[in-house]
Amino acid sequence: MRIGLALPQYDYSVSGESPLRFETILDYAREAERLGFDSLWLSDHLFLDLAKYGGTTERVGAFDPLVTLAALSRSVTGPRLGTLVCCEALRPASVLAKALATLDQLCDGRLDIGIGTGWYAPEYEAIGLPLPSPGDRLQRLRDAIEVCRGLLGGGPFTFTGPTTSVFDAPNQPPARQQPRPPIIVGGKGDRLLQVVADLADGWNTSWEWTVPAYVERLGVLERACERAGRDPATVTRSLGLYTLAGEDSRDLSARFDRIREARPPGVQGDVTLDSWRRGHLVGTVDEVGEQAAAWAELGIETLIVGMGLVPFSATGLDDLELMAAALGIGP
Repeated sequence: MRIGLALPQYDYSVSGESPLRFETILDYAREAERLGFDSLWLSDHLFLDLAKYGGTTERVGAFDPLVTLAALSRSVTGPRLGTLVCCEALRPASVLAKALATLDQLCDGRLDIGIGTGWYAPEYEAIGLPLPSPGDRLQRLRDAIEVCRGLLGGGPFTFTGPTTSVFDAPNQPPARQQPRPPIIVGGKGDRLLQVVADLADGWNTSWEWTVPAYVERLGVLERACERAGRDPATVTRSLGLYTLAGEDSRDLSARFDRIREARPPGVQGDVTLDSWRRGHLVGTVDEVGEQAAAWAELGIETLIVGMGLVPFSATGLDDLELMAAALGIGP
C-alpha cells in the first residue's frame, strides 16, 4: 500500500501562521519526500470556512492546487502529485484539461487527477453559479470527465453533452503520461459510484471511515461495475483518513492535547481522544500499523494521511515523522 500526504493549504492549516506561506507547504512536501511518502495532495477551493467543523463562517484563503503543485514539482521530484479533488464547477472542462496536461508535463508524468462534483455553496455563489442539484452536478461531472479523457491525449476531440461541448479541440502539448494520467473521482453516494464505474480509473473517499461502512460502499461500487460491464478490480482505491500516532498511550494523549490546543476556535469543540479514534487512523505506533494493514486487506492502494482536526492541516513535522514510522516508511 502506498502512502500519501494531504499538504497544508489554507490559512487555518498551521497554527500561528495566517496567511499560510508557500515556504511552509514546501517544507512539508520536502519532509514528506525525505520520509518516503509516495504522493502529495491538495484540494480545490477558492476559499473555505470551518463552519461545518464547528468553527466560524469567516472565509480563509487557499493556495490554488494546480499552480501550487506546479511550483512544488520543480523542488520535490519523487512523489506523485494529486488533486483531492478538482471542483468541476470552478474550471471549464476543456480549460481544466489544458492545465492538467501542462501540469503533467511539468512534473514529468507524476500527476494523479482527482475530480468531484463540489459541495461548498459559497464558492458557487462567488462565481455567479447557484449550487446545482445533486443530479445536475453529477451530469456536469460526467461531461467534464469525458472531456478530460478525450483531451489529455492531445486531441483533437469532439464531444457534445448535456452541460459541456467541445468541437475538434486540440490540447498541445498533451499530458506526459499516455494514454493519459489516471482520473480519480471523489465521493461516496450511490449515483457517484456509478460515475466511477462508468468513467473513472479510481475512487477516493475521505476523511472519516470505519471498516464496516467502507465495505458497504465497496458493495455499491461492485454492483455499479456489474451494470457497467466492468471488473471492479480495475478501479483503483485510495482512502484519506485523519491520522495521529503516539510512541505509546501517554505520548499519544499528549500529542492529541497539543493539536486540540492549536485548533482554530470552536473547531471540533467536544472531541476527545476516545471519540477521535473512531473512523480515523489513530493510536500507538503498533496500533496504527495494525489499522493500516486492515485497510490494505480491503484493497486500498493509496492511504492518504490527513493531519490535524480539519482537512489539509499540519500539526508538526515530528507528528509526520512518527506517522511515517508507524506506516512502515521512512528514510
